[in-house]
Amino acid sequence: MLNIVLFGPPGAGKGTQSEKIIEKYQLTHLSTGDLFRKHLGEGTELGKLARKYMDQGHLVPDEVVIGMVDDKIANTPDTKGFIFDGFPRTVAQAEALDKLMQKNNTEISGMIALDVAEEELKERIRERGKTSGRADDQDEEKIATRIKVYLDETLPVADYYEKQGKFSKINGIGTIDGIFEDICTVIDRF
Repeated sequence: MLNIVLFGPPGAGKGTQSEKIIEKYQLTHLSTGDLFRKHLGEGTELGKLARKYMDQGHLVPDEVVIGMVDDKIANTPDTKGFIFDGFPRTVAQAEALDKLMQKNNTEISGMIALDVAEEELKERIRERGKTSGRADDQDEEKIATRIKVYLDETLPVADYYEKQGKFSKINGIGTIDGIFEDICTVIDRF
């Protein structure tokens, strides 16, 4: 089973590249944002638990997020693998994901990180904001905060996978197809 963590800061091109990866390798997209919307919308037990934390202004604890990921994996038995988008965001989540994958007799094949300079990220996010209508993509302070949170909290996840020999960095500047070719070269070695 091919299980990829697609990694990179906001504006690096993860969404664009994940669509291409999913199509070529027939992977199941596993986005924690989508899982939250599903569980909240369906009123599942996990959704109710998440809602309780959110209503109190708290972050949803890792165990609840992992529970949602576990549910998705368990209910997608015939997949060729998963592409994890927006998860794991912390080393604790990465460790929990490894345990979850072992429980399901598989493992993370590798992490692919899109590397893009900060000024380029800001420009891409601003451009995306013009077409997406996302207010947070047009606010300089929010853009800077999102990048800082990534650098402070999420970047250590790359070190976690690097220590396992599962980390690959791809230059995220270039043509969409050129970057995709570089990604495929890495995936084909997994």
